[in-house]
Amino acid sequence: MITNLKICSKCIYDERVSYITFDDHGVCNYCHQLEKLKEDYGTGSKKGKDSFANILERIKKEGQGKKYDCIIGVSGGTDSSYMLYLTKIWGLRPLAVHYDNTWNSAIATENIRKVLTALDIDLYTHVTDNKEADDIFRSFFFADVAEIEASTDLALAEVMYRAAWKYKVNYVLEGHSFITEGITPVGRNYFDGKYIQSIHKMFGRLPMKSYPLMTLNRFLFWTVFAKIQKIRPFWYIDYNKEDARAFLEKEYDWKYYGGHHLENRITAFFHSIYLPQKFHTDMRNNTLSALVRNGKMSREEAWEEYNTPPHVEKDLVDYFKKRLDLSDELYNQIMARKPKSWQEYPTYKKIFELLRPLFKILANANLVPMSFYLKYCFPMPKDEKK
Repeated sequence: MITNLKICSKCIYDERVSYITFDDHGVCNYCHQLEKLKEDYGTGSKKGKDSFANILERIKKEGQGKKYDCIIGVSGGTDSSYMLYLTKIWGLRPLAVHYDNTWNSAIATENIRKVLTALDIDLYTHVTDNKEADDIFRSFFFADVAEIEASTDLALAEVMYRAAWKYKVNYVLEGHSFITEGITPVGRNYFDGKYIQSIHKMFGRLPMKSYPLMTLNRFLFWTVFAKIQKIRPFWYIDYNKEDARAFLEKEYDWKYYGGHHLENRITAFFHSIYLPQKFHTDMRNNTLSALVRNGKMSREEAWEEYNTPPHVEKDLVDYFKKRLDLSDELYNQIMARKPKSWQEYPTYKKIFELLRPLFKILANANLVPMSFYLKYCFPMPKDEKK
């Protein structure tokens, strides 16, 4: 790989990645973090499989007499679609939950319908008013921060909690795999309820009524009082995304949408246009680095792909401008402005850090994702006292 950048000797994260460090062998801190998680969870080993078997036993036991025993968030993507299939194999009775930010691609909507119909799984959907959803996205665009679609991720988490509470379900299963996706560095990937609320208050034009905002109080209610557990099965068991995709295509006529996270149009804009053009950041390095670590792609091949322009959906920019009521001039003006960081706006970050001992206990009990604890509950390096 011909470059002046310092690149991890084990993946393709380079010195531009937020808060990256390298050991004496050139291995980055993120690779070490993933190795530690793999060891802790026993991913793909007897330890991991046994641990997950115990979790399945608890889910079934606590779900007796209830219509559903677990909640699964669905997007129409590979991971959540395959998770639906696996829950049936495991003998669970899932309720699929979807947060509709009104930017779904037609492919994603059809994927959800096909898989749920074939597996006879019920769907719980929360639809935010489209003008309100657009107003939140527009606010983040005007704020010049990277996390333009953070409101979607947080809303899905809140909606899954609400569905679990409504149906008295104690477990939420998530399709995340740190083996296939890594854990995205927090540099341009932060979100919480206060962050969304504060930016919308500064730049929004409509009241926030139908959007399911997760405040700190609600987050603590779901985790400390309701004790709804977040389980990520792929952290324990073997999971091959490519095999899963092939299975879904064969069994359910499921369609691929062109790339990781591209099943939703605002997310596609975020990954393929907004981050690369305004922030000079390309999150494809997460998936590509995972492929390298797993021996499915050479570092040279991954680096070459990473340095080719991302796939951009035809007319996506025009669609974005029309939805958010942006003239060509205003869009170009904002895209050319100096980027800002989430650290320049009000968030719960300092509170999360103060509550770190509590969140460590909650993470160990699967009441918050371990990735939340690792990313959100420690001071950022430049904030640490020297």
